[in-house]
Amino acid sequence: MATKKQQELDNLQQRIVDEKICPELAAQATQLVFGDGNPDADLVFIGEAPGKNEDLQGKPFVGAAGKFLNEMLEVIGLKREDVYITNIVKYRPPNNRDPLPEEKNAFLPFLEAQLDIIKPQLTITLGRHSLNCFLPDLSIGQVHGQPKRFEGRVYLPLFHPAAALYNGGLRQTLIDDFAKIPVILQKLRTT
Repeated sequence: MATKKQQELDNLQQRIVDEKICPELAAQATQLVFGDGNPDADLVFIGEAPGKNEDLQGKPFVGAAGKFLNEMLEVIGLKREDVYITNIVKYRPPNNRDPLPEEKNAFLPFLEAQLDIIKPQLTITLGRHSLNCFLPDLSIGQVHGQPKRFEGRVYLPLFHPAAALYNGGLRQTLIDDFAKIPVILQKLRTT
């Protein structure tokens, strides 16, 4: 039986379809990629948009970047089932182009609603698009790995796992930043 939170997430997902959010994106995508994981999670990871593998499987972060994300979760003693993973934009942009500002804006209320339902202790933004949705004035290069409190939520900006796959120098930075997650969570639980 689905939990109340899962039911709310399912209803939210249906609203995206019913309200025909970004119909031009939806038309060229295989399916909506809403989110995956534990609706009661303390951690929510937010990427920018689904890629080819995500579009085919209907789940976020299932390609090479997702495999790397899973490995980093294991290092800090977590599994995918322990966290919730989603993207700003819920349909794959054509040819994996960056999401357009109007696409991000169209999906942002649904992403905010996802966070309101799940109520994570820590929201982890993966990459600059995700960071700039919530903290538009910050640069990922300057604030990665540093928790930021904003409008009642705590965000941890991290580099996108895909960037670390293409840029070997970022890989260790991302692993080091990821290692801070349990410490930050512990602090949040005791405050």
